Amino acid sequence: MTGSSTTPGTSVEHDTVPAQRSSADRSALERARTGLSAVREATERLHGVVSGLDDREVALPSKLPGWTRAHVVTHLARNADALVNLLTWARTGIEHPMYLSRADRDADIEEGAQRLAQVIREDLLAACGRLDDYAGRLAGADWRATIAHRTGRTFPAGEVPWMRLFEVWVHLVDLDAGVAFEDIPPGHLELLLESAVYPHAARAEGDPVRVRFELPGGRQRSWDIRVPAAISSEEISGPAPAMVAWLTGRGSGTGLTGKLPDLAAWG
Repeated sequence: MTGSSTTPGTSVEHDTVPAQRSSADRSALERARTGLSAVREATERLHGVVSGLDDREVALPSKLPGWTRAHVVTHLARNADALVNLLTWARTGIEHPMYLSRADRDADIEEGAQRLAQVIREDLLAACGRLDDYAGRLAGADWRATIAHRTGRTFPAGEVPWMRLFEVWVHLVDLDAGVAFEDIPPGHLELLLESAVYPHAARAEGDPVRVRFELPGGRQRSWDIRVPAAISSEEISGPAPAMVAWLTGRGSGTGLTGKLPDLAAWG
């Protein structure tokens, strides 16, 4: 979700700069491996939480309006399969969209959410396994391939692990099953910052506001975003967990300093 984009390399470019290609491929592969390692850790936490949900508990409301926990878990399974589609696109060069359509995506989630807890758990486990297995087949050059999000935004395949990491942790919080943004490991949380910022930073209209994330050890990171409301501070700062929660529409902004504007819907 970073919003970066690349231009697909041509065969001529690859043939004329093999040394550069090799270095870039290694870098892309190393970055992907770092992301995939983080995804495996987050997925282990996800499975631990979901494994404890029985038929009654999985049917309880999540923090997302209109969705039960079953909807959230089913969405995470279908998102894993959607990302396999994108990685297939990157590996083969043949376009594989995330979903056939938004309607199909929504219908799959709604239908899947009606199943027994055991079936939902096994579906999630299998889908996560498919994603991890397929990601392991990609070479460095594959991770540099340009693919497209369902919104039409293009980006390098190397961003897929970070997209998945964001999905897993944010929806773990949405499950309302004992995980909060404060529980995300600091190393993982820092990897989520740009994804949380991107939809607000990419807007063409609105008033500029700087958001500053406070990280462990006194470190800080900041971005400029655009907000629809004219009444706000020029800078908003606070602990990274509270900032990510607020930017993604999952927190009131408690703990943040500055006059908070009304944010446009995240995503």
